[in-house]
Amino acid sequence: MIFDNLTNHLDMHTLWDTYIIPWGTHIIFAALIFFVGKALTNFLVKLLRKLLQKARIDPMLTNFVVSVSKTLLLLLVVIATLSQLGVNTASLIALIGAAGLAIGLALQNSLQNFAAGVLLLTFKHFKVGDVVEIGGKIGTVEAVGIFSTTLRTGDNKTLIMPNGAIYSGSITNFSTKPTRRVDMTFGIGYDDDLKKAKSILEQLVQEDERVLKDPQPTIALSELGDSSINFIVRPWVNSSDYWAVYWDMNEKVKLSFDDAGISIPYPQMDVHLHNDTKTDKQ
Repeated sequence: MIFDNLTNHLDMHTLWDTYIIPWGTHIIFAALIFFVGKALTNFLVKLLRKLLQKARIDPMLTNFVVSVSKTLLLLLVVIATLSQLGVNTASLIALIGAAGLAIGLALQNSLQNFAAGVLLLTFKHFKVGDVVEIGGKIGTVEAVGIFSTTLRTGDNKTLIMPNGAIYSGSITNFSTKPTRRVDMTFGIGYDDDLKKAKSILEQLVQEDERVLKDPQPTIALSELGDSSINFIVRPWVNSSDYWAVYWDMNEKVKLSFDDAGISIPYPQMDVHLHNDTKTDKQ
């Protein structure tokens, strides 16, 4: 009876020293690592969000960066916790790396669009409401996303363009400057009154209240073409008046030239036929 009690006492002592204390210590430290790491992650994520907001980074990009950073930090905390519990994390890290590589290769185009989206949101080449020309398409920016940008064309169609294609080409932003120059060319015939035509162009530009006085408009003879004498007319206007002035000026010039008897030539070709007849004398 005494021997049995001693054996049980030794077994409990061995169990306590061999399993309970070591495993209990590992579990306690693992729990500390997890909860402290989680609290530290939340602190760092909040700090990162404040720094990005202070730097006036786009809210969409801010949310994305914060979300990715939080996921990565929590993943490190989980790996550290499992390592404390004695789990071999080397194979887990290798598995995560291989999965990341496979996903990266599968989503290569998407990652390119993502990288371009980050650059667009960071450097702000355009913003919502700007009128831009991208890839030969002109439209108003409605949304700038992480992977794509949405434009509304002049005929009210929605155009969705991948950010990778946008960033790899040229971007023309018509809304960054408050004023624009309207470039127009008008031709008259060689037999028309050159001074009279120039006077009409100057008068039409001066009478339009939308044309700015500074910078001064340019009206000059630019070219003696094959079939016409060409004038350049380049007034400066507010960006919002660009198309209205462009369309109105073309109409006014045509009507004024017609009233003044000044022609606007168009390409034409004169064809001369020669008839050679040979008389055979016999």
